[in-house]
Amino acid sequence: MSAYGISSYPDVPAIEARIRNLTGSPIRTLTAEQLAAYHEWYEKHTPTSKQAAAEANEYIPGGVQHNLALNDPWALSITRAEGAYLHDADGNRYIDFLQAGGPTVLGSNHEAVRAAVLELLEHCGPVTGMLHPSETALAKLIHDFMPAVHKFRMLGSGTEAVMAAIRVARAHTGKQHIIKVGGAYHGWSDQVVFGLRIPGSGPLEAAGIPAPAYSGTSETAPGDLEALRARLTVNAENGGTAAVLLEPVGPESGTHPAPHDFNAAVRELCDEFGTLLVFDEVVTGFRLGMGGAQGYYGVAPDLTVFGKCVAGGYPAAGGVGGREEVMAAFAGGLTAAGQRALTGGTLAANPLSCTAGYHTLLEMDRLDAPAKAGAAGDRLRAGLEGLIAKYELPYVTYNFGSIVHLHTSGVLHLRLDDPEFFDKLTPRLKMLGHMSLAYAAEGVITLAGSRIYTSMADTDEVIDDALAAFERVFAQIPA
Repeated sequence: MSAYGISSYPDVPAIEARIRNLTGSPIRTLTAEQLAAYHEWYEKHTPTSKQAAAEANEYIPGGVQHNLALNDPWALSITRAEGAYLHDADGNRYIDFLQAGGPTVLGSNHEAVRAAVLELLEHCGPVTGMLHPSETALAKLIHDFMPAVHKFRMLGSGTEAVMAAIRVARAHTGKQHIIKVGGAYHGWSDQVVFGLRIPGSGPLEAAGIPAPAYSGTSETAPGDLEALRARLTVNAENGGTAAVLLEPVGPESGTHPAPHDFNAAVRELCDEFGTLLVFDEVVTGFRLGMGGAQGYYGVAPDLTVFGKCVAGGYPAAGGVGGREEVMAAFAGGLTAAGQRALTGGTLAANPLSCTAGYHTLLEMDRLDAPAKAGAAGDRLRAGLEGLIAKYELPYVTYNFGSIVHLHTSGVLHLRLDDPEFFDKLTPRLKMLGHMSLAYAAEGVITLAGSRIYTSMADTDEVIDDALAAFERVFAQIPA
């Protein structure tokens, strides 16, 4: 098996101290004049995108179908993705650090995977509704890389996978409560739109969701084992906890970084309270290494949630895997015996997605993609640290291999118990959008201006070009 992509673990206490300094300091951002200059760049260089965005706004709410699409001043119309780059309809080229939300560790549109998909389409439709050999091949390969995944049930998305994991945890344990680590995003199903992005926010973003839908969900602060034990104890007196759901590197792909020993400690607590441990590996699965975060930390969860990674960025991708006795409740067919946790989907486990996923994972392992992507992340993070020091900025950067964080506004680290929370929220959120806008104008696409996914395609030259782009932005920030 190929190597893991984390060369050294972040110093979590030091990072947390620097983030506290960031959120306690005045924001250091671009001036109105500098932003106006960037808007002029968009007007001059992206007229086709502007027109496409205007038309999209006539038919699509907000003008974009995906929440991560850049929409300030307008969404960029991307027409080609290849390797380390995205190309827009106006012919501009951008370094792609969005990576479709994380799954394309090989880089976009990898040739070997594309060839396998095209070969499939020569003799089989993308969907048949019947069993295809690629389904078994993919499930077996995932098991080989992650032995804790005894069996794997493929679904259409990470959101569906979380829904299924919670359902089967409740069916298997006979308990109802779910605990998540606050600040994490586990999809948009009713029961987990709770404590999103900012820990402690509870149902703040639960518009349109009736309170009973998330009444069994609670959150605990990132890294706080005492709070988790306390919540498990309270729940035990009220029917018990079916599952603890977490991202192994910390909420939002490590935006709130987890201490190295956190997952092992949570495993022990779950065993003590008879609770299933669910790892959300939508991002970390195969990106940190072929064994996922569970392999890196040496912690076996009861269930693992997968998303885009199981199809290498191709559509209809997600699933849940885990212990055989738990997964038995997902048995398919019309007359499955025993207590069944109902799941399904016509497009789930289709030949196209399974073929793409199988060949993506093979190529990632063969080419040592997680380690190469992690080395690119290390180079980028080291360069960003140098720029932050050079320009005496309060910004914070660190990485879990190919998952690189760059906090400039600290908006996701604001505390709700701060009486000035809402006064700070809007300007810091706007700053995040402004930085994202500036990076893109300089030729770098990020995830919301604060998260960066590197890939195997990010050579030293690509990373150095990216650092030059970041420097052009940082050099403008007033003292």
